[in-house]
Amino acid sequence: MMSPAAINRSLRRFRRNQRGSAAVEFAFIAPMFFALIFAIIESALVFFAGQVLETGTQDSARLMMTHQAQDSGMTQAQFKTDLCNRVAVLFACANIYVDVKTYTSFSTVTITDPIDGSGNFVNNFTYQSSNPGDTVVVRAFYQWPLFVTKLGYNIANIGRGTSTPYRLLAATAAFQVEP
Repeated sequence: MMSPAAINRSLRRFRRNQRGSAAVEFAFIAPMFFALIFAIIESALVFFAGQVLETGTQDSARLMMTHQAQDSGMTQAQFKTDLCNRVAVLFACANIYVDVKTYTSFSTVTITDPIDGSGNFVNNFTYQSSNPGDTVVVRAFYQWPLFVTKLGYNIANIGRGTSTPYRLLAATAAFQVEP
């Protein structure tokens, strides 16, 4: 059995010892640090994917603006395939949705939100052909899966609070068809 003086010396020696304190401090901070890093990475990926979808939509819409799509009799499936080929690096073509609507002028354009009041994606999209001088609005949508939301960072606008949250990426091109 140790004497009380020996126990006191051991306790003083233990309190002065600093080895391992950095590992313990890092263990307290690491979960928050990694959650922040993953949230930054996910935000960057969502932003980058949105830019890729926007660029692909603009390029595909140019086919309609210059009347190439109409002259070749391009269908909705062919238009979607053209868009998919432009964004295939990041997107699965099966999850891309395309909406093409024709209006008589810019003042008659109406845009509806594809997310209903319950946070569900509503696919009621059409593909309308256009004539020279028509105003056309081309929209493309993609449901981007999110992973960091379970760590408290939630940018989901579809399925928020469920086990499968998504961020709806949207790209829009509005133009008047050339004669």
